Amino acid sequence: MMSEFSINPSIKPMIKLVGKEKTPVIVIDDFATDLSEIVDDAVNNQTFVSDPNSYYPGVRSRVPQEYVLAILKTVYQGIYKVYDIPRSLKLKLMLNYFSLINTPEEELSLLQRIPHFDTPRPYYFAILHYLNPGQHGGTGLFRHTLSDFERINDERVDGYMQSTEQYMQEHGELPPKYHNTSSKLYQLYEEIPYKPNRLVIYPGNLLHSTIVDLKNDIDGDPRTGRLTSNIFVEFK
Repeated sequence: MMSEFSINPSIKPMIKLVGKEKTPVIVIDDFATDLSEIVDDAVNNQTFVSDPNSYYPGVRSRVPQEYVLAILKTVYQGIYKVYDIPRSLKLKLMLNYFSLINTPEEELSLLQRIPHFDTPRPYYFAILHYLNPGQHGGTGLFRHTLSDFERINDERVDGYMQSTEQYMQEHGELPPKYHNTSSKLYQLYEEIPYKPNRLVIYPGNLLHSTIVDLKNDIDGDPRTGRLTSNIFVEFK
């Protein structure tokens, strides 16, 4: 049981309008007053295992609820405002976990080689907290070159899936590599660099992928790997 997680009282959220669609992404640096306790929890109290319910190329574990609630209490009003969410919709916590990438490139499945979106639903958001010190890869935002889509909503999802499948049938699957840069199928138009104690909030229907630092990121040790916490919420 960790003691109360403390938020930096002087945080200054920055709103980045990304891509052609000018989607707001919230970036908050120096979010916590001290990361040592939450990192210690990941190192000493958690068991990291593969997640059979996702295509995440690594291992995950639980996150202390008091940490999750402290973050949500701090940011939820800002999410309402920045994304113009109707106040009739209420915040629901969907998923939360620590994450570590540990899959070598040659073992990646097809869906782990391309950018992804979490859901086409409009009010679903990812809250990402970079935790460990050191040099690690950030988060890339991608544009689907065949459609020019940056966000995959309900109206776009069928066309997006069909055109992507057709491209791979005609040109073959992408090679077993992390999608760290632009390709013929996806254009990297924005990167949110990794910085310890940086919190990032973005809509789950944005096409995105980790920009994997092959030297430092493929590491399942929470003491040294690309340790993040990932919180997913939906307003409904």
